[in-house]
Amino acid sequence: MNKVLLIIPAYNEAENIERVVNNLIDHFPQYDYIVVNDGSKDDTRKILARNHYHYLDLPVNTGLAGAFRAGIKYANALGYEYAIQFDGDGQHRAESVALMMAKMEASGADIVIGSRFCEKKKDKSARMMGSRLITAAIKLRTGKKIMDPTSGLRLYNKRMIKRIGYDIAYTPEPDTLAYLIGCGAKVEEVQVEMDERLFGTSYLNVWNSVKYMVNVLANTVLLQWFRKKERL
Repeated sequence: MNKVLLIIPAYNEAENIERVVNNLIDHFPQYDYIVVNDGSKDDTRKILARNHYHYLDLPVNTGLAGAFRAGIKYANALGYEYAIQFDGDGQHRAESVALMMAKMEASGADIVIGSRFCEKKKDKSARMMGSRLITAAIKLRTGKKIMDPTSGLRLYNKRMIKRIGYDIAYTPEPDTLAYLIGCGAKVEEVQVEMDERLFGTSYLNVWNSVKYMVNVLANTVLLQWFRKKERL
């Protein structure tokens, strides 16, 4: 068993999951992986079974938070030292893992974010405006500036693995980052490159994006003030 586990939540990723997992198997055998099939309605589960991939099969759709938490519990149960949240749609590059590991080892961070904007500027689109607002909210709440708070590429150390999987309040969202920073977690970023989704459709359409931003901002700026801090 390797010490690094890539957790790949997958909901209706039949068009992408083979390309993602085969790339890991063929070119990055130093990392273990687990695909968490989150109650997919397409052929994702059949593809996982047919290829004899490593996977957990959730009977219903639990959302990203539930699928990720299942993967974290799996990582803890098997004794992994590090866990990485890794998209099943092909946007994340496995080459980024080494950069994130190096950053964690050099900085002593608890969480390392694969960031698109450590060294590059955000464009002026509405989506990036939302990202700027979340960055500002986290800075207001914690004093820490996170340049890419919505990045889904994140590395967690053993201390975070033991905490995140067993509390329903811990979700893979920016407001949880703010909470963990407030509890004493060290969060760092490292510049990575990401690809565009080739197949399928993201759930974040315009309306869902607006709802997402409102919820994250409200949770970060308002609800976090009332959430009891648990020192790490």
